[in-house]
Amino acid sequence: MRSTPGGRPERWRSGWRPDPDPATWWHDFHTWVRYSTARGVVFRRARIVSQPVSDYIRYEHACIYQNVAAGELVRWLPRRRASDIALPGNDFWLFDGRVIMWNHFTGEGGSAGLELDERPEVAKLCASAFDAVWERATPHETRSDRPISTCPRPCHQGPGCP
Repeated sequence: MRSTPGGRPERWRSGWRPDPDPATWWHDFHTWVRYSTARGVVFRRARIVSQPVSDYIRYEHACIYQNVAAGELVRWLPRRRASDIALPGNDFWLFDGRVIMWNHFTGEGGSAGLELDERPEVAKLCASAFDAVWERATPHETRSDRPISTCPRPCHQGPGCP
């Protein structure tokens, strides 16, 4: 499980829920996203998730409204719907279609560090993979308030899925 400041995933499992008041959770990251999107920068985050989802993914799903409020566009894709997409082996951020920031994780989900990569052919692979995921994924704001793991059907087709 990835660790976050204050052990919030652990607190979430014990019943803690984030306060809806932005004054309680707004951070520099949110200000940066808000400022950047006001200038026309687009922030897209796609989450490919295994199902049933882990507690950490349930926690992220419950808290992602904070990123959305700052201006991020967020989509979710069940891993079984990504089987035919060629994906890079690590989590990444792609900046301006040319700079990749790889996010390396340990087997326990903790951070193993970041790595910058400016190889054009790798940036092209990342952009192509991300676009394929983005096209197929469900926008966060169209999902119900239920955790994404509660759908009883194996298809997980998106907004129309009960």
